[in-house]
Amino acid sequence: MDTAEIRRRFLAHFEAAGHTVVPSAPLLLDDPNLLFVNAGMVPFKPYFLGQETPPFDRATSVQKCVRTLDIEEVGKTTRHGTFFQMNGNFSFGDYFKEGAITHAWNLITGSVADGGLGFDPADIWVTVLHSDTEARELWKKIAGLPDERIQNRGLLDNYWHMGVEGPGGPCSEIYVDRGPQYGPDGGPEADEDRFLEIWNLVFMQEEITNVRAKDVFDVVAPLPQQNIDTGMGLERVAYLLQGKENMYEIDEVFPVIAKAAELSGKRYGADPVDDVRFRVVADHVRSGLMLIGDGVTPGNESRGYVLRRLLRRAVRSMRLLGYEAPALPELLPVSLDKMKASYPELEVDFARISQVAYAEEDAFRSTLAKGTQVFDLAASSTKESGRSVLAGDQAFALHDTYGFPIDLTLEMAAEQGLTVDEEGFRGLMAEQRARAKADAKAKKGSHADTSLYRETLDTHGPTDWLAYTTLSTESSVLALYAQGAAVPAAGAGTVAEVVLDRTPFYAESGGQNADAGMLSWDGGRAEVLDVQRPVRGLVVHQVRVLEGELTLDTSLSADVDRDWRVGAAQAHSGTHVVHAALREVLGPTALQSGSYNRPGYLRLDFGWNGALSPEQLRDVEEASNRALREDLAVSAAVMPLAKAREIGALALFGETYGEDVRVVEIGGPWSRELCGGTHVQRSSQIGTVVVTSDASVGAGNRRVEALVGLEGFQYLARERDLVLQLTDLLKAKPDDVPHRVSDLMSRLKATEKELEKFKSAQLLGAAGDLAKGARDIGGVALVTHRADGVGGGDVRQMALDIRGRLSDRPAVVVVIGTAGDKPSVVVAVNPAAQERGVAANQLIGVIGEKIGGRGGGKADVAQGGGTDLGGIEAAFAAVEAAL
Repeated sequence: MDTAEIRRRFLAHFEAAGHTVVPSAPLLLDDPNLLFVNAGMVPFKPYFLGQETPPFDRATSVQKCVRTLDIEEVGKTTRHGTFFQMNGNFSFGDYFKEGAITHAWNLITGSVADGGLGFDPADIWVTVLHSDTEARELWKKIAGLPDERIQNRGLLDNYWHMGVEGPGGPCSEIYVDRGPQYGPDGGPEADEDRFLEIWNLVFMQEEITNVRAKDVFDVVAPLPQQNIDTGMGLERVAYLLQGKENMYEIDEVFPVIAKAAELSGKRYGADPVDDVRFRVVADHVRSGLMLIGDGVTPGNESRGYVLRRLLRRAVRSMRLLGYEAPALPELLPVSLDKMKASYPELEVDFARISQVAYAEEDAFRSTLAKGTQVFDLAASSTKESGRSVLAGDQAFALHDTYGFPIDLTLEMAAEQGLTVDEEGFRGLMAEQRARAKADAKAKKGSHADTSLYRETLDTHGPTDWLAYTTLSTESSVLALYAQGAAVPAAGAGTVAEVVLDRTPFYAESGGQNADAGMLSWDGGRAEVLDVQRPVRGLVVHQVRVLEGELTLDTSLSADVDRDWRVGAAQAHSGTHVVHAALREVLGPTALQSGSYNRPGYLRLDFGWNGALSPEQLRDVEEASNRALREDLAVSAAVMPLAKAREIGALALFGETYGEDVRVVEIGGPWSRELCGGTHVQRSSQIGTVVVTSDASVGAGNRRVEALVGLEGFQYLARERDLVLQLTDLLKAKPDDVPHRVSDLMSRLKATEKELEKFKSAQLLGAAGDLAKGARDIGGVALVTHRADGVGGGDVRQMALDIRGRLSDRPAVVVVIGTAGDKPSVVVAVNPAAQERGVAANQLIGVIGEKIGGRGGGKADVAQGGGTDLGGIEAAFAAVEAAL
């Protein structure tokens, strides 16, 4: 049974049982505790935590997930994969244990002809929490399982919670017996390779706190309502139903292995070491496809670093298999072909996805070249010191700085007859992971406490939000908060949070800043500092009370700053215009991946490789302003998400949308995007678009910045004033300024060259005089010279020239330059002086002590610097004493 068919059957089974089918959330769900969605229940977490009211009593989904804690283990076991899909069914105060067990049993043992998965009931085992006698009895009643196939387990195995205070409860896990060829009999307690877990049913029934470990916590009280959260590993079920040995051999993954085998000329199954490499390639290519599809771009931090690491490990594994040509252009289309059945949007967006992935492989190939140079230096240094083991910290630096997997370092070391201190490397890796885990734990803390907002929403209902239709409302204060607690009043100077029954203020979202403005009432005023939606449906204003006292039930006027809103609308509409212009100039793959706008300013991130040329930037700016001149109509309409996609509305990567969405059009199909922001009514009202910069924000991603409206005009006015100043200084017409500046630069460079020649002649002349004045110190000719205003290469040139004039006897030359108000030193010692035991790299240390610095070099030449010009004479004296 194909994986896509298992997915379809799962959703159809639960849809027929009254569940709402919820599309998978993006992997980049907005959750401060997670890099990526890592479990099927994550998108439903606000409902389980009581932060939001679910719009359904029961739901089902197949959620895209990525887990990255065990990347190094990928391919070594059947259990470790980075991207996977989690089938789930959820109940919010509806059915509980009996319903969950019934639904699960009917699906897994139902006949294939009737839409089930067709597992043999005789092969099914389950586990329950040792104290959950109710679940045990239900399994016996519903499934007819004998006691010996229902095994008790403790809290470590059969209790679920989020790792912090919140909901928790016992769980029951469903296992399939794969047969005696996979291990001993005796159920999951005896062997979890033979008895493979496929489904976990979580019975959320109590609130826990004071979590010290997975099995150490305090139960506070029963939950107000009992919930169900289940997770079935789609890939695990697929390899069981397809008769495969592991998840890498299922229909959605194995074709990449087959292609890798074809490219490398090696056979999968012939060598255990190569097999791990094949599986790494298949897993990481698929994960990369899905992550880029959801808007992740390679980078050096956070999500971008994970993606970079996955892609580079895939490329590196192909290299270890003997294939050194670009691999991703061969492998990524194969993965797409298998995944598009479940995720058709991947095919629509593949031009962008492939562009990002292939650029990262190109960058890695370049990095390999640079890192190889660093490795060669480290290897040479190791050999010169008489050692045969490359230090662990050097291997770690190659990994951390250049993205070298340890197996690459091991291979290259072996080629040079070296081994690697793997224990030291892994120790440093463990320290890095420990720091990352500690940081994640510190960030995790507990879930944001939204109970106050939730209570207000439950009491008063959603805010009457009127930001699209008016800039002013007559409102009433429903709630006041200060320092995380409800308060009856807020006096002058206090910063507080205010909930109104209705508001015209735009709450920050979709990259658009919150509105600014005032709240005014009889005897008082408050400045609006920020506006947010901490829970869906409730708008909360952060204010600073300027005059009077703000109390509950106060009637007031809520007024948005008109100029602020006009500027914000210009910037947000301008963002849409620039996005459309980019796609017009660069092509349809230049898709937005993020944006930010505030009055007068916008920035837009989009997928693209390489800097935009001046001509391209000019074309984007021209296309944008042409749209403004055409005075295009701007309209907004709410429609079903499916309809929006049908008409080609663009959605932002990583955003989660409801069933109904707002589509904003500028000039009809020219710009059509899903958007909840405020906009102008016609494009001409944006005023102007001035593109000010283009920069990289990671491999395959660019950022353009622009000014709009009055701020755009002010920028152009400053540019005009600058040109006027230049025309006045150069006594030239504006069109002649570039030529005149270029001419001046050429003349300046020519003059500088003449000055260099003159300076060199001076230094050579001085060198002759200084050599003649050498003093004999213990049979060694010593020249010490302070070269005021001279630095860098000139100091070195002078010292070497003087030494060259003293070749007839042992000689030491010390020249200290003073350019930049800091001493720079060069010590030059000729061979005759070296034979007498004098070494430049020893004398540089003597000098460094006197001028507050240090240096290094070899016996013939050493150089350094310092901070104290006042110590130069003492340094000369110290050299003389040393001689």
